[in-house]
Amino acid sequence: MTDHVTPPSLEQLEERLKNIDTLDHDALEVESIAILGRKSGALTAALRSIPTLPVDERRSFGAAVNALKARFEEAFEARRSALEGDAGRSGLSGDLSMPARHTWMGAVHPVNQVVHAILGIFRDLGFSVATGPEVEDEWYNFLSLNFPPDHPAMDMHDTMYLAGPSADPQNRLLLRTHTSPVQIRVMQGGPPPYRVVIPGVVYRRDPFDASHAPAFNQIEGLAVDEGIGFVDLKATLTHFAHSFFGSAADVRFRPSFFPFTEPSAEMDIRCQLCAGTGCAACKGTGWMEILGCGMVHPRVLENAGVDSERYTGWAFGMGPARMCLALYGVPDIRMLYEGDVRLLSQFAGAPE
Repeated sequence: MTDHVTPPSLEQLEERLKNIDTLDHDALEVESIAILGRKSGALTAALRSIPTLPVDERRSFGAAVNALKARFEEAFEARRSALEGDAGRSGLSGDLSMPARHTWMGAVHPVNQVVHAILGIFRDLGFSVATGPEVEDEWYNFLSLNFPPDHPAMDMHDTMYLAGPSADPQNRLLLRTHTSPVQIRVMQGGPPPYRVVIPGVVYRRDPFDASHAPAFNQIEGLAVDEGIGFVDLKATLTHFAHSFFGSAADVRFRPSFFPFTEPSAEMDIRCQLCAGTGCAACKGTGWMEILGCGMVHPRVLENAGVDSERYTGWAFGMGPARMCLALYGVPDIRMLYEGDVRLLSQFAGAPE
């Protein structure tokens, strides 16, 4: 994550805004890059600093900067039109005293911004990106990952199947419930070592409530090599958390259970909304779960054709939408998918 960058004050930017209508063509383009440039523009730097601000200041700060950004865009466009002698100056009919229409600009959705940020952190650690099909069979989605044949997740009422029950479980197709099948496909593709992160959409029969959605993004990671241990898992994921949330972020690991890892753990971060004092978002615990992880179960390695006596590995899985809630202080996951521009526009230009 980027450190907080202090942009010129709003008063200084207002003065620069007043001077736009005096600039010639070349000076106009230079000023446009200095203010709106995607890499080093003053307003872009301000937007990128949002995650480093106190939670209660982020919304008002983002709204103020975005409003100023819109005014600059309109001013630059008006000056370009004036310099180029647009149709309005050529005598076409129309009320030139009418206020300009707001220019709507698209932006990357905050969840996708979080996905890009997460992938960037792991790319810097030497991980590559792997993807796979969203329609899987039961062997890839469950059995190869050490789920027993009678596991509740394989029930028709818990998983979205695309065909009726079959005598051959490998012929029963479903919408994948996690991106873990891609781990099997990666290991089947050749001998270790592997270091991959796996983004993608997954599907479950979950209610659409404050913390769940029936279709959502997921990112998993897999590292397999000789001599890999749990200490490597903890060090890597702690580095990730500090890179994503800031070096001062507190993290902890709790014992857990997953069929495909042993031992298994949940990784928590101290609640970003209440600073650990306890709130509705963290259910009063002061901590928010951000991912599950563990050492890859030897049966999973063997099912994928990897020698479990020679190689060990670890894996993790996280939901970028929940990471987005923790990063930006959004209390309800549904708010990210309702299309409310008042919320989403606050994250335009946030770090990817």
